[in-house]
Amino acid sequence: MKNVYSDDQREQEIAMQRHFNIRLNMFFFSAFAIFTVIIVRLAILQFVEGPSLSQQETSMRVKDVPLPPTRGSIIADGGEKLAYSTPVQSLYITLQKDYSKAENRPEATALAEKLKKVFDENGDPDATPLTLDKIIEAMDIDYRQNGGFSPRRIKLDLSDSEVAYFLERKDQFPGIEVVEESVRHYDKDTVAVQAVGYIKKYKNASTNLEFYKNLRAQEQTDPALQYTETEDVGYDGLELYYQDVLRGKNGYKSVAIDPRNMATGIPEVTPPEKGYDIHTSINKTVQIAAEEAITYQLDWVHKNPVSGKTHPKALTGYAVAMEVDTGKVVAMASMPDYDTNIWQTGSVSSEDYKKIETNYQNGTITPFSSGRSGHNFESTILLGSTIKPLSVLIGLNEGLFTTSTIYNDRGIAYFGKNDSASVRNSGSHVYGGLDPAKAILHSSNAFMVDMVGEKLWNKYGSKGIGVWDKYMKAFGLGVSTGVDLPNEYLGKLEYTNENETALSRLAYASFGQQGKYTTLQLAQYTATIASHGKRMQPQLVKKITDADGNVIEEIEPKMLDEIKFDESYWKEVISGMSTSVNNAFSGFPYDFARKTGTSEQWGDGANRDNGVFIAFAPRDNPKLAVAVVIPEGGFGAYSAAPVARKIFDAYDQEYGLDGVPKKTLQQKDTSKNKGNSDTTE
Repeated sequence: MKNVYSDDQREQEIAMQRHFNIRLNMFFFSAFAIFTVIIVRLAILQFVEGPSLSQQETSMRVKDVPLPPTRGSIIADGGEKLAYSTPVQSLYITLQKDYSKAENRPEATALAEKLKKVFDENGDPDATPLTLDKIIEAMDIDYRQNGGFSPRRIKLDLSDSEVAYFLERKDQFPGIEVVEESVRHYDKDTVAVQAVGYIKKYKNASTNLEFYKNLRAQEQTDPALQYTETEDVGYDGLELYYQDVLRGKNGYKSVAIDPRNMATGIPEVTPPEKGYDIHTSINKTVQIAAEEAITYQLDWVHKNPVSGKTHPKALTGYAVAMEVDTGKVVAMASMPDYDTNIWQTGSVSSEDYKKIETNYQNGTITPFSSGRSGHNFESTILLGSTIKPLSVLIGLNEGLFTTSTIYNDRGIAYFGKNDSASVRNSGSHVYGGLDPAKAILHSSNAFMVDMVGEKLWNKYGSKGIGVWDKYMKAFGLGVSTGVDLPNEYLGKLEYTNENETALSRLAYASFGQQGKYTTLQLAQYTATIASHGKRMQPQLVKKITDADGNVIEEIEPKMLDEIKFDESYWKEVISGMSTSVNNAFSGFPYDFARKTGTSEQWGDGANRDNGVFIAFAPRDNPKLAVAVVIPEGGFGAYSAAPVARKIFDAYDQEYGLDGVPKKTLQQKDTSKNKGNSDTTE
């Protein structure tokens, strides 16, 4: 009998052997295929992609080191340079080895001694010599400021002899380069210095100003826009506000580095692009006239008694002249000023800083570090009677009275519960029947309290504060003027102090005792009245040009707001702006609108008088608005008005308050007389 089970077992073994052989063959085939792919891929990497990968590896070892550009100029309206940079030659070193290691320190010291010897023998004999410690510090061998591949500036402004020495002996000083840089200069006549601003080193600016902190926080991949720690940057004024425009673009050196992060080979240099120039509306002649007028007037009030006393504590003064129709700021004076060239190298000595720390900022836009009077008054003071034209406008527009309303001025106004509070006119004058224009003319405090402050409270109650605030801000008081300068102070709105009753705040605000504003805000407010409600943006820069003089941008006048009142209101108020200014405007050839102010401020146990003055000319076709503030200067007619007169005169000479520059007429007369003389001869 046949063994079926035995046959089946053999067949199964044969089948299993067959399947095993198939799988084994498939394994060897798969392994062969995989190794074939790997070998082909290696061949492609080696022979096809190898050169490009090698180039990429090399590029990963190249660093772009920024080279600061030459800063653009800040130019006055007449073409005078208020700030500009001149080229100098500087000595830089790129470290060729790691001098931070102890064994290399003696070599670093030897190199520093060698450099010092060259400086001593070839440097400017009148310059302060560099010490060995200063040279070693500049070399930054411990990498506190820079990476190993970054060039270190050893000396700024090399002499011709030093430049020649290093260029002829580059092989003796590995890593040494002579690089052209720039030094910032400011007009030695100290023209609008606080408005122009000053510079500091980027490494210092970036720790103090938000603008540069934000720049540092951004990862900038474009080497043309990267900042270096030692480059000069704007720190205040136009220098800061137009930093991006003035700076230009970096050049840069493409430096090959080794795995130790040290420089190798010869760098490729891309030259920097010079920054753009900004052309300001500041007229040097008008600006100097304003500065000299303030200085003269401060001396005058020290020596000449007004109302029986002199004012020796008047130590500061501020003035702004702004074109009514364009908003261009022609003069912006903050006195005393100083010579900005002390910041020339991007830093200032502690001794020099101590001399200027109270007045190096712009007192026409901020009260901080911008001068202090003898009783420590800031540059922002109470406006006094200069607020009264606006007070009357508010009253007219709110329907509190009309242009024909007659108010019986008794010299005093009572308000509050049971008339417990009162305000008197200056000198307790009684003016009798006053219409709104005459209330401004005679500067009646009583009219303002009874007809504006108290009536606003009667109409709105405590909400009258908000109504008052709305009008103030519409005229630029308590808000940004929009000026192209940084750090503008918005004023101190004392009428928002809820410790006093709303009625009391409105009463005192109505005649100028509840708000402290900057001189620029006061000038913008004056120009807004002059234009019948057009609030123009104050502008210091009128155009931007490149290094070849091509116009990059024209800055057009900009109207921020338009306040639409009945035309009769404007006429009524402006007709009242005819306050007596004594002899300050004697012989002035134009009819002009003006308002004096004498705000009282408590200091050292007594009220002190601040001089304030606003004006625009001509009255019917206004061209220029001027605001002047003399803290502790006494009556505005005596302290501030004479400054404004000299500003108007200077503007008339340069541009003409009637559109005809008087200096042009004088030049024509001179030429004509000269021609007549020649003919006679």
